[in-house]
Amino acid sequence: MFTRSKERENQRKTSLTLLGFLILAWVSSIESRFVVEKNSLRVTSPDDVKGTYDSAIGNFGIPQYGGSMAGTVIYPKENNKGCKDFSDFSISFKKKPGQLPTFVLLDRGDCFFALKVWNAQQAGAAAVLVADDVDEALITMDTPEEDSVSAKYIENITIPSALIERSFGDTLKKAVKKGDMVNVNLDWREAVPHPDDRVEYELWTTSNDECGVKCEMLMGFMKEFKGAAQILEKGGYTQFTPHYITWYCPQAFTISKQCKSQCINHGRYCAPDPEQDFSRGYEGKDVVVENLRQLCVFKVANETRKPWVWWDYVTDFQIRCPMKDKKYNKDCAEGVIKSLGIDLKKIEKCMGDPEADSDNPVLKEEQEAQIGKGARGDVTILPTLVVNNHQYRGKLEKGAVLKAICSGFEETTEPGVCLSDEIETNECLDNNGGCWEDKVANATACKDTFRGRVCECPLVNGVQFQGDGYSLCKPNGPGKCKINHGGCWHESRHGQTFTACVDHEDTCKCPPGFKGDGVNSCEDIDECKEKLACQCSDCSCKNTWGSYDCSCSGDLLYMKDHDTCISKSAAQAKSTWAAVWLSLIGLAMIASGGYLFYKYRIRQYMDSEIRAIMAQYMPLDSQTEIPNHSDDRA
Repeated sequence: MFTRSKERENQRKTSLTLLGFLILAWVSSIESRFVVEKNSLRVTSPDDVKGTYDSAIGNFGIPQYGGSMAGTVIYPKENNKGCKDFSDFSISFKKKPGQLPTFVLLDRGDCFFALKVWNAQQAGAAAVLVADDVDEALITMDTPEEDSVSAKYIENITIPSALIERSFGDTLKKAVKKGDMVNVNLDWREAVPHPDDRVEYELWTTSNDECGVKCEMLMGFMKEFKGAAQILEKGGYTQFTPHYITWYCPQAFTISKQCKSQCINHGRYCAPDPEQDFSRGYEGKDVVVENLRQLCVFKVANETRKPWVWWDYVTDFQIRCPMKDKKYNKDCAEGVIKSLGIDLKKIEKCMGDPEADSDNPVLKEEQEAQIGKGARGDVTILPTLVVNNHQYRGKLEKGAVLKAICSGFEETTEPGVCLSDEIETNECLDNNGGCWEDKVANATACKDTFRGRVCECPLVNGVQFQGDGYSLCKPNGPGKCKINHGGCWHESRHGQTFTACVDHEDTCKCPPGFKGDGVNSCEDIDECKEKLACQCSDCSCKNTWGSYDCSCSGDLLYMKDHDTCISKSAAQAKSTWAAVWLSLIGLAMIASGGYLFYKYRIRQYMDSEIRAIMAQYMPLDSQTEIPNHSDDRA
């Protein structure tokens, strides 16, 4: 029994050694063509350092594609490699109100790039620059192989980072140590160049869902990004293409058990064993076949002008056919295909025979696509996103990826999905982005976009504000007085409110009884003091806020329209006679109307009688003359 287990262990070690050799040979063959994504880092001060320098975007965090970030460089006196928590050294990089964001400069070495950036982010850094420790060409800072510890912080890194050359790093350190204020501008706009009205992007992915944290991240991204991707594709805003990496088995090993389990088409197209254990679970060739099927789903869907159906298939397959439930197979896949109404026969024809000793046109095309042409470089990392032929560097998360894609559109041509709250920059959370704000009306001119904040007067409850957006925004048009009284003067006293706002007026006007500019103030007019009311000899005037009260002495009654006092009995008599006269006038009008109607009816009756009598003696113009037949006798 011991001998058998030892043999099994030796076979396993041999298989893993062969697997490692094959993967190493594949990576080595393409590594020399890998192209590092660079972006500009511009120093604006001090003068002796001013200029533009190269930096390499980190492959984690969230670069601000399509925009730039200005900040001040700080080089910590302690923990300058950033491998420990900065709170242990009582160091904080959090900026104060009105202060530029902090760019922390750290040295390379002793720990993972991602850990350095995470520690700086926790201390309040807005971005991290890592200075190389050797003189060499820039490389891309990548994430380490995730374990339970690193996976926890890698997925939560949100600030951008970049590697800079050793000589440039030394220059920055000297300037900071001298006490100079080192201001820099990190620009990502060139990372996705040539914006136009359509963005082309591709995702290098895999159907394998048992490769650890990276596979889980990829599967989660696919599900989250599906909706946005389909909106962009259906609207014709993007052209998306999925890709799958395969490698080939060296000729000398094609008949080995390991290559047979990992490859199809006699070693031409291979994928690593999902569990990296040839004695159990799924085999690498299972992954290759499913990858091929997903490619064919895209091709068939694209032929019917519905390429977005690919997103439905891959997400449905992830849910319905996972490896952990032992459903990762042909039957489950075909069930998904049928449920989406895709022609299964066309899929089978596209896939061809995986046992054939010949090239598969679809997979051969994929292997050729892996080799970079031009600026992109070879694809070496799974998953990899390529936007406008430039490799995306950053967190594989819906909002971050959408920003990168949206930055490929010219300004004002981006689709609505690019202006959603999901990908806003949140610059308005800090001092309202320096824009106008009215806390009483709960209105602000600051608006976050994926390109950065803009100051535009808002639309609040159907009322459009107008102004420069920075220092002034005023409500305009119908309904403006409902919002903070249109920015005009208003005041309440004793349950009574007056306002200088008038909906149909462009300017503020003090209401009757007040005087002033209508914007800052309206003062009560003392009608009594200025002798504008109650001028009769028996009148007594009392000023009120916004009006006045007049009264008369004794039993006199004030008549406001005539500004005079009359006795109450006279007023009553006047009212009585007025009522009598109104009654008499009414009766007279009724009698006159009745008489005129009676006279009209009598006149009409007499006219009809006279016409009847005259018709007996002579024909009227309107009657036909009766013929005389007496002259017709022979």
